[in-house]
Amino acid sequence: MNRHSFTAKRIVSVLLVTGTLACVLFTTSSSAQSSAPTAAPSQEDMRLYDIATAPSADRLRSDVEKLVSFGTRHSLSETESDTQGIGAARRWIKNEFERISADCGGCLEVIILSDTATGKRIPHPTEVVNVIAIQRGTLEPKRVVMMSGDIDSRVTDVMDSTSISPGANDNASGVAGAIEAARVLSKYQFAGTIIYAALSGEEQGLYGGAALAQYAKDQHWQVQAVLNNDMIGNIEGINGVIDNHTVRVFSEGVRIAETAEEAKQRYFSGGENDSASRNLARKIKTLADQYMTNLDVMMVYRLDRFGRGGHHLPFNKAGFPAVRIMETNENYNRQHQDIRVENGIAYGDVIEGVDFDFNAKLTALNAISLASMAWAPAPPVSVTIEGKVSASTTLKWQHNTEPNNVVGYRVFWRLTTESEWQHSRYVGKVNSFKLENMVIDNYLYGVASVSANGNTSPVVFPGAAGAF
Repeated sequence: MNRHSFTAKRIVSVLLVTGTLACVLFTTSSSAQSSAPTAAPSQEDMRLYDIATAPSADRLRSDVEKLVSFGTRHSLSETESDTQGIGAARRWIKNEFERISADCGGCLEVIILSDTATGKRIPHPTEVVNVIAIQRGTLEPKRVVMMSGDIDSRVTDVMDSTSISPGANDNASGVAGAIEAARVLSKYQFAGTIIYAALSGEEQGLYGGAALAQYAKDQHWQVQAVLNNDMIGNIEGINGVIDNHTVRVFSEGVRIAETAEEAKQRYFSGGENDSASRNLARKIKTLADQYMTNLDVMMVYRLDRFGRGGHHLPFNKAGFPAVRIMETNENYNRQHQDIRVENGIAYGDVIEGVDFDFNAKLTALNAISLASMAWAPAPPVSVTIEGKVSASTTLKWQHNTEPNNVVGYRVFWRLTTESEWQHSRYVGKVNSFKLENMVIDNYLYGVASVSANGNTSPVVFPGAAGAF
């Protein structure tokens, strides 16, 4: 057969099966379109702009003034009086949460969570009482995001339970922020549950946080985020800096709850900078950059201030993602000090040291973070990664088995030396995705769940190191 006769016969053969070929090509095209997204959901939820401007500096001032009026809120202070001591303070907080709930038709369940504690700073058995307001999610009530502040205050002597201890910034500002966030967010409904927590026993040894973390485990809550607010009202630092536009977010890099086997896996695959808490901090910064004005989030890559601690630690110990949110420039003359003037320097944590516009701004940061994550789907689970000695990298994950609002997933990656996620791609509602010609060794990767309303879960780093 010569070349020309072969060509002619080939053309005839193709023409004879044209209809079949067209059908096959059309079917293949339709199948591809059904599994590949044609458009990604918006990455912007306009409601969050309204929430970002809703917290009121005047309401925060009123609440801080009321908390200061109780004289001292030391964990070992008076509990029977209606006007003085921590007992009066926590009853007032409970009443405020109940008032907010009444205004929203009973949308908050207000509970008292108590535990008896003894320890180095609690010389005799003492009831440590937390006041908790729960705004149940409509779709995933067991999935929880939380904002907390500490009720208790102290002076120079941590055992002094009677001296006047206003605790205006440390930490009436955080408790007032949680109450104000409840006022703002109670006007909305969310897929997941939001908890507003006023914790006790912080200065005596983080007892309130430990009690709530255990309660969360007992209730089988899927705690996605704990935002511990401890001092969110001071703008004048001991270093002379006056700064009303930056906030620090502290987060653990390696999980304190990590097992020896998980540590071994992390050592060879990475994840030292990608715990769930660290990616929660990145999520908060991303939201601030999008929805806040004149507020810069400084992510601090350590659990807390050098050699110091806070009420997010008990949640980290329980295996929950938790961060500390606080002012950038602390004033140590106003922390843990007897009220006095010495060598011309005024000491004490009095209300004059609180900037309520700044207090409102950091409350707003919490509110948009809570709202976005409660509107977003749960983070993907069982995220794994493959690509050793390969030209490409494949991420796999499981869909959340609970009823949820996932419409798809977004894959993220960044250079290993970068602190924030640099790139992302929406991949649709699938449970795996291959990044062609991206070598696994050169980047860090993660996956986030996406909802139709523009909200995305925190990014989940593969393996136990980054699991939520």
